[in-house]
Order: sequence, then structure tokens, then C-alpha cells
Amino acid sequence: MRSFSLCIATLVCGVVSTALPAPASEDALPAGAWQPIPTEPLEKYDMPPAYIYRLEIGPRMISPYAGFTSYQVNVDQNGNNIVGDAANEPSITVDPTNSSRMTIGWRQFNTVSSNFRQGGWGYTTDGGVHWTFPGVLEPGVFRSDPVLYSNEIGTFSYLSLLQSFCDNIYRSTDGGQSWTELQPDGLAGGGDKEWFTIDRTNGTGHGFHYQAWSPAASCTSGLFSRSTDGGATWQSPLSLPNSAHWGTLDVASNGNLFIGGGNGGSSFWCIRSSNAQNPGVTPTFDQVTTVSLGGGLVGGNVNPGGLTGQIFLWVDRSGGLTNNNI
Repeated sequence: MRSFSLCIATLVCGVVSTALPAPASEDALPAGAWQPIPTEPLEKYDMPPAYIYRLEIGPRMISPYAGFTSYQVNVDQNGNNIVGDAANEPSITVDPTNSSRMTIGWRQFNTVSSNFRQGGWGYTTDGGVHWTFPGVLEPGVFRSDPVLYSNEIGTFSYLSLLQSFCDNIYRSTDGGQSWTELQPDGLAGGGDKEWFTIDRTNGTGHGFHYQAWSPAASCTSGLFSRSTDGGATWQSPLSLPNSAHWGTLDVASNGNLFIGGGNGGSSFWCIRSSNAQNPGVTPTFDQVTTVSLGGGLVGGNVNPGGLTGQIFLWVDRSGGLTNNNI
């Protein structure tokens, strides 16, 4: 299970003046005159930590930075910060027909000291300025590794991993306000660090769901699976060239499926399937290209141990000069 810690920190910077109060007349102190140096240290041993207002009940965090503004998502019914709330590994999706509608899913922990997590989510109808946090997909059910995506008409899907390392797809037709489970718990197959994408093209693979996961812990064999009925049922898993994992998937405008993955070290591949869009055949992988990313993907001591990154792949479907660039 992905073990990244999501931390949003607010750094409050102040300007400390070391000068004495200004004299009544600027002329009373010549330019360049000696100024007394403070005799007290700015910090003392065993000082308490800096005050962080989000530890108490109060307004949600709104954080402007470099022309962008971030709005806190996990808030109570009054739009305030929730004391002691704990969550990480967020995934966001936006309605392509209405960018004001979006939803975020995350791992919702019981407390900051608990390791039990559920499938939390929040939604917005005004472009992210205000958020509603209804709760979790299934109260009391362990869920992890959320991945969210939308099809071309704004139907949202939420992929979530169970403690068994099997997963499920949930569907929302109202912008993430409510969700319907498409199959009984665990019957979408999958495995650790799973990811999925949806074919938004007008070709033969329209609406197909494609899923890939890690060999570290899986519900079943293989590393890849396809659904030809919108995520409701999933075909038998297949292996991937080089056992590529810890990556993501996307579909080009011509329906070709691309999967990015690596070997857990410094080898990375872009894998293509030209026939995954054909419902009458078992997908094969007809192109494997080595990609240099200038380093290695490693694990680290994060929450309490996990990846320090993931391999993200995206295809340009703009229809312009760079169409189908990866």
C-alpha cells in the first residue's frame, strides 16, 4: 500500500526588529550611528513549539501562494477544520464537462495515531472554493490506495484497495456526492499500489477500464487487467513486460493504451498495447521502450515505510501539434 504522508504545513514568517524604538526626531540619531545589540537570545532552550492554529477548532485553512490559492477539503459541516483529523494519499478528479465539479478521495484514518484507514472523500460544486466531507465509502471497512478518475461525460470512478489487496470500483453520477459499489468487495481484482484509467475516445475501446498494480502484494496473479463493461467486471489478469510496476496508465486519442512502470530501481519503461481496445482479443503488448528518468525510484521511512515517489505517465489528447505526445 502506498505509504506517503500528506502534510500541509503553514510557515509563518515574521520580521523581527532588533532596533530600539525610533526617537522622536529622525535628526536625533545620525545616519549610520551605532545601534544597540539585543542582549536576550531570540530563542531559548526548551522553548515550546510554534503555535499552529489548525490544532484547534477554527476556520478551514486557505493558503495563497505564488498566485495560487489552496482550500482545505476535509472540513466539518460548518466548513471548519476538524481537530485531530488524519488523512493522506489524496487523488483528485474533475468533471470534464463542468470544471466546477470535482472530488477528492483519500485514506481516512481514525486518529493521527491510528493505522486503521477507510475510504474518505470530499466534493465541491464551485471549483474547489467550498468542500463537503460526507464521510467514508464503507464505515468500518479497511480501505487504502484510492485512485479517482472521470469518463468524458463526468461520471466519476473511485478505485479502492481492501486489506486483502483486492479492490473495488465505486461510481458516482452526481459529481461525487454519492457512490454506488459496482461489484461485491474485492471482485475487481488488483493489488498493492493499483492504478487505473478509462478510455475516453470514440473508438472500439470507449469506456474500457484498465488497471495495473504492483507484484509486492496482489489479490491474484498478473499485473494488469481490463474491464470492457465500465468497471463492473474484470477479465483474467495478465503479466506485463519486465514486470513493470509502480506506474500509471493512459489512453491515446487513437485508443492505444500506454503503461508507465519500472523495476523498483533505476529502470523505467513505456509499454504500449495497440489491441487492448479490441474487445474480441486478449490484450498484448507490442512496444516496450526504455525511458531514462535520470535516477532511481526508492523507498523511504515514510508513514512508516513506503515509496518516495511514483511513475506518472500522461498522453496529450489536445488534438494540436503535440497530440499523442507522452
